[in-house]
Amino acid sequence: MNNDDERIALFLDYENLAIGARDGLGVSPFDFGPVADALAERGRVVSRRAYADWSYFDEDRRLLARAQVELIEIPQKLGGSRKNAADIKMAVDAIELAYERGFITTFAIGTGDSDFTPLVHKLRELDKRVIGIGVQSSTSALLPPACDEFLYYDRLEGVEIPPARVRRGRPARVPEPVSVEPEPEAAPPARDVDALAVLVAQTVAGLQRSSSSGVTASTVKRTLLRKDPTFNEADYGFRAFGELLRHLAERNVVELVEGPAKGDPEVSLPEHGDREEAFALLRSVVADLGAGGGQVALSGLKNQVRRVRPDFSEKKLGYRSFLQFCKAAATGGAVDLAWSPEADDYLLAVPPAG
Repeated sequence: MNNDDERIALFLDYENLAIGARDGLGVSPFDFGPVADALAERGRVVSRRAYADWSYFDEDRRLLARAQVELIEIPQKLGGSRKNAADIKMAVDAIELAYERGFITTFAIGTGDSDFTPLVHKLRELDKRVIGIGVQSSTSALLPPACDEFLYYDRLEGVEIPPARVRRGRPARVPEPVSVEPEPEAAPPARDVDALAVLVAQTVAGLQRSSSSGVTASTVKRTLLRKDPTFNEADYGFRAFGELLRHLAERNVVELVEGPAKGDPEVSLPEHGDREEAFALLRSVVADLGAGGGQVALSGLKNQVRRVRPDFSEKKLGYRSFLQFCKAAATGGAVDLAWSPEADDYLLAVPPAG
């Protein structure tokens, strides 16, 4: 066994997942295969447990047993006590395993119920990585941000959603490939990819500033997941994170070179000329935003510059801050820069001709 592999313990709030998939997606019985495949890509699953009153899930029980999932019985009781019993039992078992099996590095919690958010917090306090798994329509908005990574079941490779299924008044996401004419969602809007390019470039720039060594693709992916646990390159039309990085490299947003481990290249931001080129870029953006001679506030301007050039970084040009860069540009005559008490901000404008 590779000691670097993540060792994963899987806990399924099965009733929540199965009912969410049935009511939200029209999928019944619940297909565990895509969950198993997604976790296999992330590490070695050493424990699999599912909690439910199995008298309600007879077919599911047989399928899970074949997948080597341990079935924990939560007997039927009146009112909401059965649900509470399942939640408590699953939480207690997870914490107990975290203390007793120190070699387990990651807990995968399959549920959309916000009641499990304290469990997620506690596991992370114990230095465990937590992957959440839930059906999007039945997942509380509080749960994904608490996790290190959150996988929406609807988006997992291999989940087959009936094409005619309507969920919350909208057509369900049709898995690819399809034999019919592609839905508009099949190709993500260019603006989405542009926003993604900005996000990746900003992330790489931040990692380069805080690291004395090279920044690897796997580090970039982990950092993106820390920023947004629901991040998934597939939502932008890419089959793998490496494919996304190669696309950005072709657009000259990032540069890729061979890294210390096979399949994990180092990622950096390409150099783009000298300071005069950067000053010209700033001038052009200010001119566009202040068309007709208007002034542009410093606040938010850096984001506008990065919309034009996602890899822009004043740090690479030797400036400690974007304000210092703008002051240098003003000194060089590229822009005018002045403090405005009324706006409580610096304002920039293109100097008049002549």
